[in-house]
Amino acid sequence: MKKIAIFASGTGSNFQAIIDAVKVGTLNTEIALLVCDKPGAAVIEKAELASIRTFVFNPKQYASKADFEQQIIEQLQQHHVDYIILAGYMRLIGSTLLEAFANRIINIHPSLLPAFPGKDAIGQAFRAGVKITGITIHYVDEGMDTGPIIAQRAIELTEEDLLEDVERKIHEIEHVFYPETLQKLLGK
Repeated sequence: MKKIAIFASGTGSNFQAIIDAVKVGTLNTEIALLVCDKPGAAVIEKAELASIRTFVFNPKQYASKADFEQQIIEQLQQHHVDYIILAGYMRLIGSTLLEAFANRIINIHPSLLPAFPGKDAIGQAFRAGVKITGITIHYVDEGMDTGPIIAQRAIELTEEDLLEDVERKIHEIEHVFYPETLQKLLGK
């Protein structure tokens, strides 16, 4: 069974969806660690409630990205992590982690990449007036949402949809599609 570390910065809704999928047996993996760059983030409480170990750090307390990424690598090695799963981790992955986990870092992004990379992808798509948007699961490389695409799922938008409706639709799909895709990749 593959061991994963989930990286998150916020509320942890995708983190919770992955926990739930593991609990009900639709995702055959072990969540070995939560890595969080925001002390006090709501995701930390979700990890504690699920008895998942955490590594929480403040990037400002390190001299460089390489320094805190080296610390993360030590944690990942200590917990025998096979893959890194990004779930709302709002920080670009640097070369230190990319080299240590080449082709083993997976991200979910709330748009049909290459459209609307970066922050506020849902808002970008909504303001652009697109009729179809969705989510992309991809491997992470040195760019912002530029890594090889693993899977995508599209949704249609209606003229009546408000931004909140689009966000809700995207999150509903993410919470099912991310665990399903991870099972196909890692569940063997």
